[in-house]
Amino acid sequence: MSLRHQHHRRTLLLLPALLALRPSWAAVSEGDAASGIRAALARGADAAIANLGKKDGFLGNPAVRIELPGQLKEGVQLLKMMGQGQQVEDLLTAMNRAAEAAVPAARPLLSSAIKSMSVEDGVRLLQGGDDSVTQFFVSKTREPLSKQFLPIVTHATEKVALADKYNAVAGKAAGLGLIKSQDANLQQYVTGRALDGLFLMIAEEERKIRKDPVGTGSAILKKVFGGL
Repeated sequence: MSLRHQHHRRTLLLLPALLALRPSWAAVSEGDAASGIRAALARGADAAIANLGKKDGFLGNPAVRIELPGQLKEGVQLLKMMGQGQQVEDLLTAMNRAAEAAVPAARPLLSSAIKSMSVEDGVRLLQGGDDSVTQFFVSKTREPLSKQFLPIVTHATEKVALADKYNAVAGKAAGLGLIKSQDANLQQYVTGRALDGLFLMIAEEERKIRKDPVGTGSAILKKVFGGL
């Protein structure tokens, strides 16, 4: 038997073992992969909006609650000691209420991103990391959502007279390097934190799906994510 035939025979003998090593998602069709990812995107978006876009969605959730940035947060206790505690609480409440008001407006853009996802995107995201679905949303929607959230946040924070004072104090703090320059404007700061909270909650839902696809009760999620 020639060396070539011996090599071919060994390859055939190893084929069952090699096939067993294939990732189980390889058995999922590209169409199913895309459908599963779209279902995961929709589920993540719905869960995030439902949890955040309501009263205390941000204020009552320590994971996403918006606090003052950088070293301004450290000055809160001092302000409270100076008798300005209620003013600080009013500002923090207004910041979180503004985020809660903005989040529901994300639904159309998130839905549009889901519809725009290609079959190739679905296969790539299925093979990606634990937050690849969330990162797809980030890449497609963060910039336009920021523009969409900003006027909503601005309108909500205009009701609080402390907004202008925040901007004045934060501007000086940024000049001293105590906070990031992008956090020196209250409206932009709250908009950024609202988006951080939105994508954090989407990522949390994605992890749940990947960890327990059967528990979602969705046949397509079970089929697509069950073999990962």
